[in-house]
Amino acid sequence: MKVHFIAIGGSAMHNLAIALHKKGFEVTGSDDVLFEPSVSRLDKYGILPEQTGWYPEKVSRGLDAVILGMHARIDNPELLKAQELGIKIYSYPDYIYEQSKNKQRVVIGGSHGKTTITSMILHVLQEAGKDFDYLVGAQLEGFETMVKLTHEAPVIIIEGDEYLASPIDRRPKFHIYKADIGVISGIAWDHINVFPTFDNYIDQFKIFAETIQAGGKLIYSKTDEVLNTMVSKLNVPVEKLPYALPEFTIDNGITNVIADGKSYSLQVFGQHNLLNMEAARLVCEGLGINKADFYSYITTFKGAARRLEVLGKNDNATIFKDFAHSPSKLIATIQAVKAQFPFRKLIACIELHTFSSLNKEFLDKYAGTMNGADQAIVFIDRKTFEQKKITPYPAEAVKNAFANDNLLFFNDPVKLLKHLEELDITNSNLLMMSSGNFGDINLIELKNKLL
Repeated sequence: MKVHFIAIGGSAMHNLAIALHKKGFEVTGSDDVLFEPSVSRLDKYGILPEQTGWYPEKVSRGLDAVILGMHARIDNPELLKAQELGIKIYSYPDYIYEQSKNKQRVVIGGSHGKTTITSMILHVLQEAGKDFDYLVGAQLEGFETMVKLTHEAPVIIIEGDEYLASPIDRRPKFHIYKADIGVISGIAWDHINVFPTFDNYIDQFKIFAETIQAGGKLIYSKTDEVLNTMVSKLNVPVEKLPYALPEFTIDNGITNVIADGKSYSLQVFGQHNLLNMEAARLVCEGLGINKADFYSYITTFKGAARRLEVLGKNDNATIFKDFAHSPSKLIATIQAVKAQFPFRKLIACIELHTFSSLNKEFLDKYAGTMNGADQAIVFIDRKTFEQKKITPYPAEAVKNAFANDNLLFFNDPVKLLKHLEELDITNSNLLMMSSGNFGDINLIELKNKLL
């Protein structure tokens, strides 16, 4: 098979390219901008484009397929050439489905927790010695790539994003996979540039549930009222399996889950992670792993990258990095750290970076979300406003939206870094949350100065 990737440098795209290369496909690709780690990883496998840019001559009738990334535009010259030649064009979720039609498909959806639930399942299956393929949205310890596709594996575990599949396929990705086992972790309005009302956003999860194959399973959190209401109205020929918090204790900063009279010490913490774990357990039980074995295997799970990732710690302070950016994720992450370390001060810093989080009409959804922190900091890089063509707003607008008069606001990474470097974090935790990179602040250097 000869496959060409348009916008090969994306996170999922370059991992899929590597997976197909390892499967024996002839892979080429293009992109107008390439960053690490995709550059090094594509180069390692000999499939890094020689130069950036779009080259229609790369697209010829000899190709079996073109895979189109979301980063490309509808007037991309390589896309136009492929359309002109009548070559089959796939989005990456389309192609994942194409390569897994004969496998059992597990798809994890939800506004939050998708990556962690998927990661937990992969960890347990690997510990159990199972053969499986996967697509996950973060780099995991013990897994070389974020995508694996083989001929042999009987099952594939897919992190199912609700964002659009490609510039010419406006379906949410998770509608495409046709799950045999589907998970919904919760519903909290996101991607408002695509789903303009909350009802419209909820509908995407309803459609996802309706794509689960007859006789399959829908695993969902019964702690989420919106999700519970949606599931109660569904008329689908699948088994509905709700989950909730397990019994647990916190002792000296260690969370222990109690199951069938036995205690299991975890390396992750927070009620949101305990809920994620229960979703993963029900999936794994559906794949033949019993409850006791699941809990035994999950004790060695260290978490997904950028999900309460420990950047550094000493006897009286810890610095965490987290992907949290939406209101629901912000509340859950702050609550988790505060509950785990109730006697430490919590300094929480959030970078607003996504289109939704920067939308002034959406900003008041953050009201009260940082009240669980002892010191709250909001950062918006001035350059982000410019890049997304959004009119900047002042500190007072942010403080009013967050309903927190004590909140500190920065729009200059140099000033933010200076403030952070001057912190005394003795008997404190510092929580840095963003889907961006804090204006290129080096968090490792910051950690070395503070600890």
